[in-house]
Parts: sequence; C-alpha cells; structure tokens
Amino acid sequence: MKETARRAAIVTGAGGGLGAAFATGLARAGLSVLVNNRHRGDGAPSADALANRLTAEGLSAAPDRHAVDAPGAAQAIVEAALEAFGRLDVLVLNAGINGAAGKIGAAPPEDLAEVMAINFFANAALVSAALPHIQASPAGRILFVSSTAGLHGLRGRAAYAASKGALNAYAVSLADEQRRAGVGVNVLMPYAETKMTGGAAGDALIAFPPERVAPAVEWLTSADCTDTGQLWVAGGGRYRRAFMVETPGAGDVTGNAAWIADRRDAIADRSEARIFRGGEAAFADMLGDVQAMAKG
Repeated sequence: MKETARRAAIVTGAGGGLGAAFATGLARAGLSVLVNNRHRGDGAPSADALANRLTAEGLSAAPDRHAVDAPGAAQAIVEAALEAFGRLDVLVLNAGINGAAGKIGAAPPEDLAEVMAINFFANAALVSAALPHIQASPAGRILFVSSTAGLHGLRGRAAYAASKGALNAYAVSLADEQRRAGVGVNVLMPYAETKMTGGAAGDALIAFPPERVAPAVEWLTSADCTDTGQLWVAGGGRYRRAFMVETPGAGDVTGNAAWIADRRDAIADRSEARIFRGGEAAFADMLGDVQAMAKG
C-alpha cells in the first residue's frame, strides 16, 4: 500500500462521458484518481485507457474494471484505491443506467429491479465500504451523481426516476448523519450529451458537453467546500440549486374536504415556503403549527 499526501478519489462509471470528465478534472486539480468502469471483455478496457492518458500527462491515476453491482465489487473497488494511493478522501458515485423505456404497468418488474440494483443499491454498498476511510480523511467528501428525474419524474422512465429519487433521499439522510463527522455529502444532477442521453434532445445538447459539468464536481469534492446536504443542477456551464420545500399551508381542526377544496390555492402558496434539514425538522414544524392552531 502506497502512502501519499495527495488526496485520493474514486470515480465510478468513468470510462467515458461524464465520469471521464469528472475523473480528468479531479486529476488535473491534483487528486489521485481511481478510474472505475466495468470491462465486458471486448476491446481495450476504457478505465485503463483513461488512466493511461492521465498518467501520460504526469497526473496520478489508476484503473479499476469492476462492475459496481457485481458481488463484492464495493469492497474490491475501495481496496483498489487504498492499494494504489494509500488513502481515500473522495467518492464520486457516477455509475448508472437508464434502463429500458416503458410506461408503468407495461414494463416488467425485472426492469425496475435492474435499474435499482445499479443506480441505488450498488451506490449504497460503495458508501458502506468507503465510509470508514472517508471519515478518516481530514476533508472527506461523497458526491452522488443523480438526475432531475428524481425530483420531477420522467415519463416513460419511471424506474430511472425512482432510482434517482431514492438516491437523493439517501444522500441527504447521509449528509445529516455525517454532519458532525465533517464529511461533506452532496448531490449533483447534470445535463450533458453522453451515450446515455442518446441524442434525446437533438442538437440542443451540443451546448452541454460533460466538461461543462466537471467544475461542479471539483468544487463539491474540494476541501474548501464545507456545504453538505445540498442538491445541485449543472449543465452547459450553468449551475442551479434545487430544494425540497413545504408551504405553510392552512388548517382548521373542523375542516372537511369542501374546506380543503375552497383553500387549495392558499395551501399551495409558495411565497413563504419552508426548507428543512431532515424529516424530523419537518415534522417538528408541522407539530408547531398544529399546536398553535389548537390554541386558537
């Protein structure tokens, strides 16, 4: 096992597209990077090709060919990073699949299971394997690469949207748990032209190369970034923040369905929307409103 003062990162699904841009950006920012991408046995391994290009630039990189959802892969990937670099500071969870297109009710259950296995459960396993080492880092960072489909849904891709929605909730829960430990956990939802997007938006995605998302990864995984539990959207060099909010709403202990119907606009008024750090805080806020309402 090597010992190094350089921060070390794992980037999954880094054989091309967004993952390759993320791994390249981090390596050029001075990190040692384990370039992970599954090798199906045909042609040259993409992880090796990128790692070789980075080392040819005088950067620090090593390849890993595990499929993230393979049995034992999570521990093996983490061990590969430790063997190559002697430490682990950053985990970028980028590997994922779209799954088959199909409307709810028409798609077989196996499609949902396959997407969840890679997009959610494999990422959860990697977090469990990496977390002790991330916690030992003076600036441990975990970045989940998700999708706005997990916020807004996606017609014909419910399995994909569900996997990303689960990932978002998992990430913000992890951020809350790790806040005191100093581990930064955030979510990045990118828009980019890649093999996964498959030309779905036509020529519009020409303005969305993966390299224009990479700066967000560099920032959110840096030692200088102390933000945690945040949802970021990036694409084409533009950056946004996303929030889960609740309206103050309205209430009446004697209210019935007709009462709700008459006040649905007031209940939906977002002018004073509230943001909470976790479900416990959201319930405490609702409890306060109900108690105040009961007092008249």
